[in-house]
Amino acid sequence: MEGQSIIFSLFLIFVGCAVTAAIALWARQALIVGYIVLGVLLGPWGLGWVDDTNLLADIAEIGIIFLLFMLGLNLAPQKLLSLLKQTTIVTLITSISFSLFGGSLALAFGFAWPDVLIISFATMFSSTIIGLKLLPTTVLHHRHTGEVIISVLLLQDLIAIVVMLWLGMRAEVSSTLGEMLMIVLSLPAIIGVAWLGEKYLLLPLIRAFDRVREYIFLVAIAWCLGIAQLAHTAGLSYEIGAFIAGITLASNPIALFIEENLKPVRDFFLVLFFFAIGANIDLTTAATMWLPAVLLAGGVLTLKPVVFRFALDRVSESPRLAWETGWRLGQMSEFSLLIIFLALEYRLISAEAANMVQLATILTFIGSSSWIVMRFPTPVALSDKLRRD
Repeated sequence: MEGQSIIFSLFLIFVGCAVTAAIALWARQALIVGYIVLGVLLGPWGLGWVDDTNLLADIAEIGIIFLLFMLGLNLAPQKLLSLLKQTTIVTLITSISFSLFGGSLALAFGFAWPDVLIISFATMFSSTIIGLKLLPTTVLHHRHTGEVIISVLLLQDLIAIVVMLWLGMRAEVSSTLGEMLMIVLSLPAIIGVAWLGEKYLLLPLIRAFDRVREYIFLVAIAWCLGIAQLAHTAGLSYEIGAFIAGITLASNPIALFIEENLKPVRDFFLVLFFFAIGANIDLTTAATMWLPAVLLAGGVLTLKPVVFRFALDRVSESPRLAWETGWRLGQMSEFSLLIIFLALEYRLISAEAANMVQLATILTFIGSSSWIVMRFPTPVALSDKLRRD
């Protein structure tokens, strides 16, 4: 993607994504499946029309930064405590079970221990995007099923944040003990700086000019990217900094306005992120990894509903809710892809393992989305009855 062809590359990506998204909706699939498939087709291992995936990945990382920022905006401290009481046991039981399954399968296929560990982490999570996008509005906001699904997904996302922090620390394993200690201490330091900055700088500015929406939009982006850059400078990741920036604003009523206005920006960059994931799948390597990928995907699609059913039954949820929750969360996650993305960037995982997880994740997206729209109420359900529910 040379300088003069960036616009042409964006033209290919977004026109192509519009087409594949239409096909995905017609096939009752999640839109991200279309984005990833297009990346495979147009990337260097496909037609080669978009070949500079490194630049694309750098641009796409902005989408993940905004995704984490907006996740933080939804986690006011009091809400976080409520979630911990509600679904901690369920989330821990299921996460450990899925991690053991992913790690065991990786061991059985002879992957090295670093690969095994990261594959086990990548298997733990369910897709926030699929879980929420395929929930009808009535279920999402007014039914207990929606509350349980949201609680589990948010707690899983918190675990993913911890894993990402651990990956950043592993990448510094060759550093001196003093440098490692500085990275550990930088997390509470950045939280403190963000809290003070929000209280004494950000909020006074917002209160002074809250009638100018363009200014609030600008300040929100500056706050997100500023704390993200501070975290990166301190040895952490941009994503961790963005998450901290969001949490510091979560208790303020302005958080809802910021979230609504940043969604189009986030979605623009997330399209690039999922396209980049597909473009970086080495089809030659993926062809050799098809058996473990299919077994991992099949195991996840089979195991997750059963484990969620068992775990929710232990906390006295109804069998109907337990099964529906299990099926709706019965796939791998965009955080699985993000963890692999970061592990590759930090050189903590082999290309073979990364391609296996990426392929398995795509297969679970397709399988899970198809099953959900056939059996449960969704905005894109196959029958009018399910679509209205």
